[in-house]
Amino acid sequence: MLGIPYNHTVETPATFFLVGIPGLPSSHLWLAISLGAMYTISLLGNTLIMTVIWMDFTLREPMYCFLYVLAAVDIVMVSSVVPKMVSIFSSGDGSISFNACFTQMYFVHVATSVETGLLLAMAFDRYIAICKPLHYKRILTPQLMLVMSVAITIRAVIFMTPLSWMVSHLPFCGSNVVLHSYCEHIAVAKLACADPMPSSLYSVIGSSIIVGSDVAFISASYNLILQAVCGLSSKNAQLKALSTCGSHMGVMALYYLPGMASIYVAWLGKDTVPLYIQVLLADLYLIIPPTFNPIIYGLRTKQMRKRIWSLLIHCLFDLSKLGS
Repeated sequence: MLGIPYNHTVETPATFFLVGIPGLPSSHLWLAISLGAMYTISLLGNTLIMTVIWMDFTLREPMYCFLYVLAAVDIVMVSSVVPKMVSIFSSGDGSISFNACFTQMYFVHVATSVETGLLLAMAFDRYIAICKPLHYKRILTPQLMLVMSVAITIRAVIFMTPLSWMVSHLPFCGSNVVLHSYCEHIAVAKLACADPMPSSLYSVIGSSIIVGSDVAFISASYNLILQAVCGLSSKNAQLKALSTCGSHMGVMALYYLPGMASIYVAWLGKDTVPLYIQVLLADLYLIIPPTFNPIIYGLRTKQMRKRIWSLLIHCLFDLSKLGS
């Protein structure tokens, strides 16, 4: 899979140049404004979620611990790409150093892999809470949560480190213009003077294994949840369980649908789908989930909504006292 050893005597470029959205230069200013607004919402929303969970000791259930980590991963994900995108779209400054490019690529790979693992953990949490409520605290112990978090992180590092390593060790002796708005591995690998197929194939296989297994287990969890919900005698209990799961399923749809579309369009539809659509899909895949996750969890989860309002009112009250 790693291919034949490459001759590293070839001089690699000191910098790459990101073009943004190929074919849509007239829309760059609007994209910069939109991305800046979404980035602000993502930072404020996820920071607020983390602050509320950290400060409120009643939010120590496994679900909220996973939500805390998810918010942190979302901040890392958007912060690794959006500031540079806004710079490209607003000022045209698309230069990025060789090391910074592959560092960005690595953080994107690891963050997306960790996020899908967290969604699986959250689906497992909902399964235990609804299908085995009497055993919830006995099964989801702090030790198990720690093991799950460590396993999710280790899996992401093990699967994604070789991908960034393979691309970074390709010889680059020609153009340094990346037809993308961030250092997406396929767009960068295309610039290599050697065959990028091994890294591209590893990307598809690795992504399919991780995402495919996670989606399969998530689907199985929610299938069992729906069976358990349909067996409840109380309509109110059914609605409450479905409402709780609805927010999680919405987050998963926001994450998996753009992601799978981006990966398979880039791999299978590269000759039929316009390049600007491929780049937009890849951008939305990284920006939409971190922007809407805090909105979904903050507005649809009653307990989180109450705690957020309480914190905001408390902060406003403290500011009014300081002002007076």
